[in-house]
Parts: sequence; C-alpha cells; structure tokens
Amino acid sequence: METHEDPMMRKFRKELNAGTVSLVLLTILERSSEPLYGYQIAKRIEGEWQQGAPVKQGTLYPVLRSMEENGLLSSEVEPSVSGPPRKYYSITERGREVLKEWTIVWLKTRDFVETVLEENGG
Repeated sequence: METHEDPMMRKFRKELNAGTVSLVLLTILERSSEPLYGYQIAKRIEGEWQQGAPVKQGTLYPVLRSMEENGLLSSEVEPSVSGPPRKYYSITERGREVLKEWTIVWLKTRDFVETVLEENGG
C-alpha cells in the first residue's frame, strides 16, 4: 500500500535533506576506518534511520561525485570479484575541515529551530 505525500511536504523534505545528506556522508566517511563504496555508505545511512533513510541510493551517487569534485572526498576504483568495479570513497583533509565547519553550523541551526519550536508550543 503506497501512501501519497502532500506536495508541500515532499518539497519541505527535499529542501531539508539537501544539506543534511552531505553532512551525514562526510560524518560516515570520517568515522570509517577504511574507504567505503556507495552501497556500503547507503547501508550505513539506512542503519542510522529507524523509518527509512532520507536519501535514496540513486541520489547518493551525484552527491558523492559533487563532493569529490569539490575536494571533500577522494576515490579509488577497485575491481570486484562479484560484478563491476567499485568506487571507494575516503574523506580528504579538506573534507575534515569542512565537516568541522558544517557541524558547527548544523548545531547552531538545530538549536535555533528547537528554540523557536519550543516557544511556539511545538
């Protein structure tokens, strides 16, 4: 049974998820002891979410590519015994610096939104 989401809710979720996905990706790669490929990253995101991850696998790869183009991630392609070659991603030093900055912005934003919601009885 498929539920149909209100268009305004869909737009709100999309806009909210746009920035948080990059923050989550950097955090996952920063905490990983080894490079990860897309499917592994997607599974870790799903593991953190109880009711479905806010990002679909199809939208994950363009974000990874964009972050690599901006120097936040590096990648290496390695052959796979069970299919096509896999692209493994690692966070760069620049990515670590950006993660620190984004985390500060996120925490300030979260605190502000929580304060406003609490003041309004949310």
